Amino acid sequence: MILEAIGMAPEGGESGGGLSAYIVHHLTHNTATVAGDASFHMDSWLVGLLLGLLACGVLWSFARKATAGVPTKAQAFVELLVEFVDSQVKDTFSGDRRFIAPLALTIFVWVVFMNAMDLLPLDIPSATVLAVSGEEAMHHTYFRWVPTADVNTTFAMSITVLLMIIFYSIKIKGGLGYLAELFGAPFHAENPIAKVILAPFNLFLNIVETLSKPVSLAMRLFGNMYAGELVFMLIAGLFATWFTFLPGVLINAVWAIFHILIILLQAYIFMVLSVVYLAMAHEHH
Repeated sequence: MILEAIGMAPEGGESGGGLSAYIVHHLTHNTATVAGDASFHMDSWLVGLLLGLLACGVLWSFARKATAGVPTKAQAFVELLVEFVDSQVKDTFSGDRRFIAPLALTIFVWVVFMNAMDLLPLDIPSATVLAVSGEEAMHHTYFRWVPTADVNTTFAMSITVLLMIIFYSIKIKGGLGYLAELFGAPFHAENPIAKVILAPFNLFLNIVETLSKPVSLAMRLFGNMYAGELVFMLIAGLFATWFTFLPGVLINAVWAIFHILIILLQAYIFMVLSVVYLAMAHEHH
């Protein structure tokens, strides 16, 4: 993002539109129309897919080169990462970790890779189009680097976690046991009539609790990454003249360094909450 302050953004934003038009342009997704009026965000899907493949390739290459002797710095870093994630899962999840721990590692690494795209120069796609097709095409070409700044991406991930919560709830407690839990908790009663009266309230509270999990997961990650991306755009627009070149670079650098903490923290929170929710699915009321 630091390169945004060196003139990639026109003075005051896009020509003739000001800072608001510049921000709106960079908040617009590259979309494809599918199934009538429904739109598909090609940029989020493409970047997310490529980063997922890249993460798998990087970890596979480290695993393939791993040795039992003195590890290299890269191998030591990966081992430290795996042990860190496994320890977090062990502290939270008391069941069989053979699937949950690799899942947590996948979530953490993938979200870190997607969040880290926020550190790339915002105007690289526009500069590429400008060099190839000219300024007019640049203003009509949209591409967003950060998949996690797209609410569709974060909800897709959180809904996947929700489906796994339901799957494990049924697997551990059985279909009838899960239904009994939905209608019989958190308000318990021994009297059959009281059970029938409390059943709708229990079902409503459990549905709200279950649906709040993916919503909180998705909106927390999306909100933080969207806000970080917006701050980069504001800095780029406000410090886009040659007179403010150096202050813009310094402010972008400071924000980018601070943003590294946000990138790692949000990935960690998404991973830990996913494991906590899956652990709750294994427990009985």
